Amino acid sequence: MKTVRFIYFLAFFSYIKGQTLQRSLLDAAMQHSNSQNYLEENLRDIISIMVAQFLQKSTYEEVQTIVEELLDFAEKCKSLKLHESPLECSYQLMTTFLEHICDNQGMVDKHVFSDCCNVNNTARHKCFLLNKKDDANYREILQIPNLEQICEVNKGNQVLVKKRYIYETSRKHPFLYGPTILTMSACYETAVQSCCQEENKTECFQIKFFRELVLLTKKQPKANFSEIAKLAADIKNLHQTCCEGNAVACVFGRSQLMNYTCSKQALLSSKITPCCALPVPFRGECIINSENDNKPHLSSLPLSRFTEDGFVCKQFTDKQDDFLQEFLYEYSRRHPELAVPVILRVDSVYQKLLEKCCKLENPLECYSHGKEMFQRVVHESHEHVKNHCDLREKLGYSNFQDRLLVHYTKKAPQLSAQELVMFTKNMAAAATKCCPLSDEQQFVCMEDVAKLILGALCRRHETQPINAGVGHCCDDSYAFRKLCFDDLHIDGTYISPLLSCDQIISLKEDLCKAQEEEIQIEKQKLLSNLVKQRPYATEMQFQPIIVDFTQLVKMCCQAEKRETCFQEEESKLIEKCQSLLGG
Repeated sequence: MKTVRFIYFLAFFSYIKGQTLQRSLLDAAMQHSNSQNYLEENLRDIISIMVAQFLQKSTYEEVQTIVEELLDFAEKCKSLKLHESPLECSYQLMTTFLEHICDNQGMVDKHVFSDCCNVNNTARHKCFLLNKKDDANYREILQIPNLEQICEVNKGNQVLVKKRYIYETSRKHPFLYGPTILTMSACYETAVQSCCQEENKTECFQIKFFRELVLLTKKQPKANFSEIAKLAADIKNLHQTCCEGNAVACVFGRSQLMNYTCSKQALLSSKITPCCALPVPFRGECIINSENDNKPHLSSLPLSRFTEDGFVCKQFTDKQDDFLQEFLYEYSRRHPELAVPVILRVDSVYQKLLEKCCKLENPLECYSHGKEMFQRVVHESHEHVKNHCDLREKLGYSNFQDRLLVHYTKKAPQLSAQELVMFTKNMAAAATKCCPLSDEQQFVCMEDVAKLILGALCRRHETQPINAGVGHCCDDSYAFRKLCFDDLHIDGTYISPLLSCDQIISLKEDLCKAQEEEIQIEKQKLLSNLVKQRPYATEMQFQPIIVDFTQLVKMCCQAEKRETCFQEEESKLIEKCQSLLGG
């Protein structure tokens, strides 16, 4: 929990500038009113998000039926008084929702929720969260829909188009931030309404929808420590609510927070003024993705006192959390160019340094080397990213993903070949996005994307444990998670089910109808399954089979007698496979 709180301090160290924030009763009343209006206008959609994210197998009609049944209770959340918290009401709504599921045996059986329904409220909620399946490709969110079909539906029912989008996006992406789904649905609705009148609907939608999303993604280091602490605590509580799938409290809380932020924009940042002029659903995304404020002119004195002051150990011993948070504050606002995980690594190294040094007779001599240690942490993190990008440049995209696939199949062979292919595909795509950037941007980009991809892997591990090595990287240190996975070795405890080569290799004429990307996935699944059978073989030993697979698919799809070609070439490939596997 300490690490989670530190993350929010970091987010706002880079985000806020100005004087101490004084929240008046008038401010509070206005924000409550604005947030309340937004909640009332969007309550049905918000509940739809929550229901679809928990009940991913339910049809659109089933979700809407449950939403109707929950709306009566949810009406109470629309009429909160100023002093009342939306959290209490929304938690009661969540409890009612889970009870509703457990009272419906057909629903319990369909979603395999019997274990969850046999435990009490707190454990039940966690159990439902662990049952969420987060295996969709996030690129699907940005795929172009069938505009002709959607526009036909739109003629008769404009509301249905938006609600369908919310339903499909929510059930496919059960951990996607509820307010973000609302914002994207508004962009989607705007694009559909505009483009259904155009001759080239698809091209119009592509431009309009993506432009709306890009407008959302257009942080402020002068604030004092106390205001940062207050805002960070508020955000931490909001984040926990959202991660627990409580869409009503999540949307309400974020709306309150963004209204408050905009009411103080003159104190906070010059960068958020355009965001605050946007309507509510777009405002939050814009603020969160706004660029860092200009770096202030800060002396080195406040930072040097953490490694040169003789009273460090007394402050560390008396109020450890407060002292470390102040260090984090001073270090973060002086280094807005660093990614959050890197700053957390520096913080972790500093804490361990003081834990060791403050036990010694001459602690100052010991912790005075802190500055060099911080620089080493940053340098080593840079080197990991640089080596990653150098390898991608050397190998090219496809071979680079193959290399990642071999490494991660050895590290986590318990994952299915399909899971490993999709995981390494995301890693390779991250390198494609980040590596062409300048050194500083490349570094931050890779760290930020990696934490999301590895976070998804750790959620998978929490739901279905993978192995001890993955568990260690996920549970031990959030700050060092990326480096831990980078350095993870072969799982020597894994014993693969024995598969014969004709079980691993399957060449069918259907491959000729497949897109290039689908053929690439089949090739990589073959590679992953081979690595599972021979985890200590070198990458070069697998290469002939993988190269032959690609070439023979191309050759046989051009042959007159495709089926015969595939049968003959498959036999030859199986022989090579048997030679590799030894049987």
